[in-house]
Amino acid sequence: MPFIRRHGHIALALYICFVFVQSLFFKFTNSPETVYIFQGKLDPWAASLGFPGLFAPGGLFSAHVIGSAELVASILLLTGSFVARWRVLQGLGALLGLAIISGAICFHLFTPLGVQVVNSDGTKDGGELFALACGVWACCTALLFLHRSRLRQWLPPARNA
Repeated sequence: MPFIRRHGHIALALYICFVFVQSLFFKFTNSPETVYIFQGKLDPWAASLGFPGLFAPGGLFSAHVIGSAELVASILLLTGSFVARWRVLQGLGALLGLAIISGAICFHLFTPLGVQVVNSDGTKDGGELFALACGVWACCTALLFLHRSRLRQWLPPARNA
């Protein structure tokens, strides 16, 4: 049990990094799955709400922008995992990861994307991408809980009103 207490945060960070980093190939090479998600489902949905181009290449939430944020989160998580004096970086990486993955989960649940994403061969993924996102969300939340005291130090002191 002491081993888990001392090193469990590394396992959580490694899972998050595994999911984020393995998705970078798809996001940065404009794979058919990524094009389907961002340009085929999310961008038309955003356009119907009056925000055309939001998920298109060059858009505020394009695959490259999201992938870059996932890469930054992964670097923070790994640096904080293996450099003890910079442990707060792991908490900041978890915070960024939670923001990214919360958006992804909301887009799966509340847009035409859905929980089951269509693969490049036309088959559905059975909810695998959504399940991975839920796992990342749980790991980010656990890391934030573990680093709550370190992160609290970065907040401004509360003022009495």
